[in-house]
Amino acid sequence: MTTYIVVSDAARARVFAHAAGNTREVDNLVHPESREHTGDLRTGGEGAATNDGGQQRQTGNDDATSEKHAMFFAKEVADYLKNARSQGKADSFVIAADPKFLGLLREKMDSNTRDMVVKEIDKDYSKASLEEVIDKLASQISNV
Repeated sequence: MTTYIVVSDAARARVFAHAAGNTREVDNLVHPESREHTGDLRTGGEGAATNDGGQQRQTGNDDATSEKHAMFFAKEVADYLKNARSQGKADSFVIAADPKFLGLLREKMDSNTRDMVVKEIDKDYSKASLEEVIDKLASQISNV
């Protein structure tokens, strides 16, 4: 039995395969747009120049732009998990993610993939080393 462990935030998802007491990193998904300053993501980037050489302040909802990119990435991660499921690469999933991103990921997963999630942890370990991931999730992994 292989459990895929996904540790993620809105910009990066690391995927580990755990089987027979052995854990290794198998993939690293990134969404660079989620790391960008929100103003650089919208049309106009730095804002329009004014006649006096200054910059006009951009209008718009920064949270909505960030949320949109997080939703795109959640869909990408959900599709990755669906493919792993349908190709028989994983028998179950453990997901540790930033709480807000975890909610988006839940929304984007299809029901068959969602049924394979055996544990969810609302913490962001995406920047942790392999050893830290194993250490922090050891009890969840051993229960799977």
